[in-house]
Amino acid sequence: MSPRKLNMESSIYEGSDGWWHGRVTMGVKNDGSPDRRHRRARTEAAVRRKVKELEKLRDEGRAPVAGRKPTVAEWMTTYLTTIASLKLKPRSLDDYWSKTRNDIIPGLGQHRLDKLAPEHLETLYAAMLEEGHAPSHVLKVHRILSRALKIAHRRRIIVENVATLVDPPSVDETEANPFTTEEAKAFLEAAAKRPNFMRWAVGVGMGFRQGETLGLRWRYVDLENELFHPKWQLQRLTWRHGCKDPHACGARLHRFEPCPPDCATHKTYKRGCPEPCTKTCNAHASACPERKGGGLVFTRPKTKKSQNPVPIPPPFIPYLLAHKAQQEEMRAVAGDEWEEHDAVFTRPDGRPLDPRADWEEFKELLEEAGISDRRLYDGSRHTAGTILNELGVDMPTIMEILRHTQISQTRRYVKGRSTLSKDAMRRMGDAFMPQQKAATETRTETTDSRAARARRRRRIL
Repeated sequence: MSPRKLNMESSIYEGSDGWWHGRVTMGVKNDGSPDRRHRRARTEAAVRRKVKELEKLRDEGRAPVAGRKPTVAEWMTTYLTTIASLKLKPRSLDDYWSKTRNDIIPGLGQHRLDKLAPEHLETLYAAMLEEGHAPSHVLKVHRILSRALKIAHRRRIIVENVATLVDPPSVDETEANPFTTEEAKAFLEAAAKRPNFMRWAVGVGMGFRQGETLGLRWRYVDLENELFHPKWQLQRLTWRHGCKDPHACGARLHRFEPCPPDCATHKTYKRGCPEPCTKTCNAHASACPERKGGGLVFTRPKTKKSQNPVPIPPPFIPYLLAHKAQQEEMRAVAGDEWEEHDAVFTRPDGRPLDPRADWEEFKELLEEAGISDRRLYDGSRHTAGTILNELGVDMPTIMEILRHTQISQTRRYVKGRSTLSKDAMRRMGDAFMPQQKAATETRTETTDSRAARARRRRRIL
């Protein structure tokens, strides 16, 4: 059957294969040839609807660009390699790659980007929760995927970001568990026996993040004006291959089969046996002879606000001077083995403290001080914010000390105490409630009349 023109740019016809076909001219391709799209259906009415939908997308400027659409795996690789890497901090980019390799690609990687449906995402999230992943982990995966699809939609690779049609798992905010004033004193008394005592004093007393504290360098410590300038932070980053063929480079370390139930190789791993490698695995960069970008690295804080100077409490100054003198003695003992990094808190050979070893020391100090287990953040930033609030410091000032960008963020770091609440409500009641007069009992006879004594008895009763 000859084609029926719907307008000057579209036509439909019934083919010899029994299907109805529609063709729509969308414009011109980059090479100058006409961009003509094809749709097909079993009935004329169905193909007509598809043609009309395509014409509407074209007229509204929302039609996807011509050409083969990438799979989810291909697009995520492109997004992380050439788009997200220009904006994200190295640690955040590592996290994006990790969740993409371990969750997004195994679950959705083979789907074509333009064929991805909300049901595919919902099935993936349900499977992850069934496997035991925390809702917060699934939510992070959803946000990474949604951001990547948003860019694809903006570039007209897809018509719609299907992640916006999916409700990810809800996450209850983790309740802060800061030290009480007594616990903070006990913790610092235990830390005073350690060479890097001031590392813990800065964390608990000033609310510095772990990376900021370990990344402090003497050139940014102004003892004369009593100021810390947290311009850098210390982070452990994932190594990247510097070779041309990452898959071949890690060939001897590839493991495609899961570990046996009685695996002895990974019995000391706290997270259990690692997942098997994928067929195109590009991991194992730490073993690459030309590896780059990993290990302990000084990086800039996430926001400019985080780099604002923070006043040093005057009682800290003598301890910092003593710490500096102690470090000079360590440098003399180490001799040629000393590695100069200008770090305030170091190992005996001058290298910066490893974040993992620092975390382990925190757990040891909790046990020594007799304090229940809690997160490192609880024992530093949450503790500093809460105790400052208890000392009567107003919220905007706490916000400046903790270097938050929004005061709502500061309020999440400050936890109210039940003892303070009781005291506040006692003072609230005293402010406007009338005081009750205590009733007294008459024990002696008086010369009053019988009627007066009766009235007094009634008043007492």
